Amino acid sequence: MQDIEKLLCPAGDGVYAIHTAKDKRNDLQKKLYGATESAVERSWLTSLKDMEKSQNLLLGICSDTGGGILRGANWGPMFIRHEMLKRNSRNYLDIGDIRVIPHLLHDKYLNSATIKECRLALYKTANTNLPVSPLSITELVTKELYKNYPDKRIFALGGDHSVSYPLVKNYLQAKKIQQKRVAVIHFDAHTDLLDKRLGIDICFGSWTYHILQYLEEKDDLIQIGIRSTGNTKQHWESSFGIQQIWAKEVKTMGATKIAEQICKQLQKKQVTELYISFDIDAIDQAYVSATGTPEPNGLMPEDALQIIQNLKQNFAITGGDLVEVAPMVNRLQANNRVSEPDSTLTIAAAILQAMTD
Repeated sequence: MQDIEKLLCPAGDGVYAIHTAKDKRNDLQKKLYGATESAVERSWLTSLKDMEKSQNLLLGICSDTGGGILRGANWGPMFIRHEMLKRNSRNYLDIGDIRVIPHLLHDKYLNSATIKECRLALYKTANTNLPVSPLSITELVTKELYKNYPDKRIFALGGDHSVSYPLVKNYLQAKKIQQKRVAVIHFDAHTDLLDKRLGIDICFGSWTYHILQYLEEKDDLIQIGIRSTGNTKQHWESSFGIQQIWAKEVKTMGATKIAEQICKQLQKKQVTELYISFDIDAIDQAYVSATGTPEPNGLMPEDALQIIQNLKQNFAITGGDLVEVAPMVNRLQANNRVSEPDSTLTIAAAILQAMTD
């Protein structure tokens, strides 16, 4: 894994905090690495040597090019890390951030001249085959991690929801090689089941469509919290063979019964492990408005946490991501009963902790 140090950077460096939030980045790195700005990289590289000792790996992906509506999710990893450090539980090794050129998405959208220039910028040489776009780099990093450390559990902080495409794709492929029966639990207000959006096939609104081919069965994808869509539940389930549990069903049935229903279904399939992809807008906008697309009538924070906790009692959560936290975005603060972005960050940290503990 000699290239991983080239593809990653210290936590906080995945977003270019030249002036904005620079002090917050420096404070985070001092807490994580116990080093001043000039010694951060050396301390981070030393920390990577503990990778073999840690079951859970935390990876930041500060990409916000594959998103839409209102941007700002590139700041999510840095701010969520600060919130996590306030908590006593830290059951993971933070391996840093994917190196992000903020205006790129995936290498397949780039011409050779652009890739050459970007390689010079990132790696100081064009004489390399390393990728330059955040989703392409994420795909290579996670592929190598699963190849060299097949039992590691990778938990990622986004970034917009497009980052889940390489994460979930490589998770499913790795588990297939290991002959593990797995399922994907997707918390979201939106289905993300477009085949493409405005001609782009990998983005925040299409990533689930493109990971369906890697599932053993289509209904190994269960979506929870859906409510913002122009089509019915029947349309999505019959068209794609997946299972959806809309937010109103959680309110009607209760989180415990919903979790029991999911567990029975997956146990019949002999599923043993889960990947959880959690878009923060699955939570009702009254509690979570520091995101690009806050939506009303969503899940209560305690219901989402209850579902995750109940799933953990029956299955191992061996991978996951938490995306679309945009701490500098808050369109609804005037109408909120809570202080933002504090409420969004507190809930995000609680969800990440529930997945990793």
